[in-house]
Amino acid sequence: MADVARAAGVSTQTVSRALRDPRSVGPDTLARIEEAVRETRYVQNFAASHLASNRSMTVAAIIPTISASIFAETIQGLSDVLLPEGYQVFLGHTDYVAAREESLVRSFSGRRPDGFFIIGTRHTQETTALLKRTGVPVVESWSWTPRPVDLLVGFSNHAALIRVVDHLVERGYRRLTFAGVMKPGDHRAKERLKGFQDAHARHFPGETPRVVTVASSPMVMATGVELLALVRAQHPETDAVVFASDVLASGAILACGGLGISVPGDLAITGFGNYDIAGQLTPGLTTVAIASKRIGVESARLLLRRMQGATVDDRALDVGFELLVRGST
Repeated sequence: MADVARAAGVSTQTVSRALRDPRSVGPDTLARIEEAVRETRYVQNFAASHLASNRSMTVAAIIPTISASIFAETIQGLSDVLLPEGYQVFLGHTDYVAAREESLVRSFSGRRPDGFFIIGTRHTQETTALLKRTGVPVVESWSWTPRPVDLLVGFSNHAALIRVVDHLVERGYRRLTFAGVMKPGDHRAKERLKGFQDAHARHFPGETPRVVTVASSPMVMATGVELLALVRAQHPETDAVVFASDVLASGAILACGGLGISVPGDLAITGFGNYDIAGQLTPGLTTVAIASKRIGVESARLLLRRMQGATVDDRALDVGFELLVRGST
């Protein structure tokens, strides 16, 4: 740091302050210090500075999978807010396994992050206890619960599927089937199934809801084709398929063309998530749009306020959802 200070023509205290909080020095001074850092190839010893300040300037983010673009949008929103404030995001994924989430929380806690961002609201008892013991702000997201660990930015998957079923019934469909991948730890998919079942019971009392699921198949379009075949084999009377994800629904729509199935003439199809492909299909996919990037942005804002010592009056933010009606229904 002394080498950087000499190269920039400032004191070591000024260098330290600029690296800790770039807004604490003038733009010309900051530019000289940044140039000096590059020239001297200085690498800051964060471990020492973290011990001194009791802050790591990191946020631990835990998501179900790194292969879903919709979660990537959320992390992008989180990073867009945190990075300019000097915070780095550490990323871990659970593959929908509760024990793996617990392991990640334990591992990240040992690195002393200043906050946690987690997709999901259902955890093991030990995970919840670990999160509370850290003493740092925690934001749960992508779901809804009346009892969050700390802060919450999400929406009701249950209510979203009720809206989908209501829409299909309004359009005259009467033989609805739910289709999805039900991994043991994917509670959001289970909430969507529950929403379908509750809405179905309200519209068709006494009638057993049609449900076709697979537990171990990957979340890819080929699985949507597999589910479409299962629906046709197990419930050939189906006139509308409610898929738990756009990925699955997109695979089914593409398969229908080759099978001579008219969508929506013979079979209506809905998805969930409003992935990029949803609006590019022919016909376009009716789906539930989630403000995925906004979830990340609002979560980061809540974390920042708490990490910077401010109080948060509204600890739960419902970002809602939107039913996008396209040609598939």
